[in-house]
Amino acid sequence: MAQDVVYFDLETQRSANDAGGWDKKREMGMSLGVTYSTKLEEYRIYGEKDVQALVEQLMRADLVVGFNVINFDYEVLAAYTVLDLAHTARTLDLMVEVEKTLGHRLGLDAIATATLGIGKTADGLDAIKWWREGRLLEIAEYCCFDVKCTKLVHEYGAANKELNYVDRFRNRRTVSVSWS
Repeated sequence: MAQDVVYFDLETQRSANDAGGWDKKREMGMSLGVTYSTKLEEYRIYGEKDVQALVEQLMRADLVVGFNVINFDYEVLAAYTVLDLAHTARTLDLMVEVEKTLGHRLGLDAIATATLGIGKTADGLDAIKWWREGRLLEIAEYCCFDVKCTKLVHEYGAANKELNYVDRFRNRRTVSVSWS
């Protein structure tokens, strides 16, 4: 049977400022979560009322792949489940892995742009603005695109054992990765 790799991202209802600081991620509330399953070959979009089904999909996955998923997305989801996803879901956090090698964080956009020639279409603050305006379709499209970028970055890194990124001086650099 084929392995089920589930790529995952979520957006929030509130910013860190709205919630009272970055240590209050559980207060940010999920607006939408998106997954792509390699077994099902489909995207799924979850609203807040569907968060239990999202958590179940993450727990069933052979591997969850995300970008800053351990320290952000799972922390937001902690408000909705008693499960400690960071320690129970089999997870590859691409940001954490790159940070281990480089000694500092990089954003998904810096990697996707330099490696694949595609960048993010918006940012989390745009998604919060759209949430307040009831523009769920825009959030879903943005979040789906981030999931697709994460999937393509993961696949590129697995195939080529390296990723490219743009550093703070706008120089193109390469970092080795060792995931499959």
